[in-house]
Amino acid sequence: MSARILFTPDELTAATGGQVRGHVRDTTGISIDTRTLAPGDAFFAITGENSDGHAYVDRAVAGGAAVAVVAADKADLMADGPLLVVPDVLAALTDLGRAARARSTAGIVAVTGSVGKTTTKEALRLALSPEGETHASAASYNNHWGVPLSLARMPREARFGVFEIGMNHPGEITPLVQMVRPQVAVITTVEAVHIAQFAGIEEIADAKAEIFDGLEPGGTAVLNRDNAQFERLAASARRKGVERIVSFGADPASDVRLLDVALDPRCSVLVADVMGTKVTLKVGMPGRHIVQNALAVLAAVHLLGADLALAAVSLARLRPPPGRGVALDLALAGGTATLLDESYNANPASMRAAIDVLSRTPVGSRGRRIAVLGDMLELGTEGETHHRELAQALAAAKIDTVFCAGPLMHALWQELPSARRGGYAVHASHLEPMISAAIRAGDTLMVKGSNGSRMAPLVKALSDRFRVSGDALLEG
Repeated sequence: MSARILFTPDELTAATGGQVRGHVRDTTGISIDTRTLAPGDAFFAITGENSDGHAYVDRAVAGGAAVAVVAADKADLMADGPLLVVPDVLAALTDLGRAARARSTAGIVAVTGSVGKTTTKEALRLALSPEGETHASAASYNNHWGVPLSLARMPREARFGVFEIGMNHPGEITPLVQMVRPQVAVITTVEAVHIAQFAGIEEIADAKAEIFDGLEPGGTAVLNRDNAQFERLAASARRKGVERIVSFGADPASDVRLLDVALDPRCSVLVADVMGTKVTLKVGMPGRHIVQNALAVLAAVHLLGADLALAAVSLARLRPPPGRGVALDLALAGGTATLLDESYNANPASMRAAIDVLSRTPVGSRGRRIAVLGDMLELGTEGETHHRELAQALAAAKIDTVFCAGPLMHALWQELPSARRGGYAVHASHLEPMISAAIRAGDTLMVKGSNGSRMAPLVKALSDRFRVSGDALLEG
């Protein structure tokens, strides 16, 4: 079966105002990276901080691109075609995203929040898919190029669209949500994330509330009633003309209310009242924070008129995205250990959630629970305090051993009792030999830190060193 047409050449030129050079074919996809480009894609030669897409136009055309979208001031350096010449490539991608949204009749959800955006987006994709074709942002494509790219990729036949919107400074969400124009806007929670860019958590809440700036007339705001910023967000929504606010949480006043929950090391089972309908479901990821996100998903599913029963069944298949709790087996002498990969970013709220999940994860007969923690960045002048305070969460969770990496984590290291100290290093990579020498069969270790703390390479180094291959034990 041939691929569906995403845009015809006429539609591309109408949306972008570009001029065609050479033979442009129907477009079946959108790409900004030749490493993942498929034949039939339109390649947008975006200029980023580290590379210029125009250097890869020849490779894109050789790889079967239907067209390469290039800037007018660089077009004369390109081959004869197929090209679409525009004044600004990113602006053209944004225009194409707006055109895809304008023609769509899909039910659209936008998701933002300090924690849980990507997991909630993926849960919505799962929950809505049984009802019809559901398009969602890839990975964490939630910024000034990720949102228009995700919109431009939305098939005209899609029944639902789910878009993640991120920010790290005020004013960033407004232009993005005005492209997406959702009928349902979800704010998962508001926490001290990117606090260095703000005067306080109230300003973070105000920045998240920008998601209401693009809400379609008659649309609904979905807010976390258990979060301390709920009233501030609700007031902001009302000021911006939002007439319907649906709350979720354990709070008895929640419209989507958690009635009961059982937290398992690999999943959670919960009972919720979804605006008068009782729903029992299993969520295929562990953690109280995941349960909270599931309530938001049920609210959005209900508001879009989709089937709650089908959504509930689908959420049992939810699995963690890369770096957000994926469990890896490590082969050791005498058995295996488990590594929980939480290396995709961190803040005080997500760090505590990961520690809680670790506390509930089983260990072997002689196993220990080990936390490997890297710096949480962008916390401003209170950074050391936020790190030091993790000692209380680690003690409450009865974590046996803690390894720390980074200058900020030194504050936590100093706060830990000697019996809980596993090792400290300024750089995460320097922890690898310490951890390798310390772990044993039956242990469960969790690795987490901000992206800038380089915990993901540490996860890779450990998983490569102790890779499970059949029945072989690769390291002792």
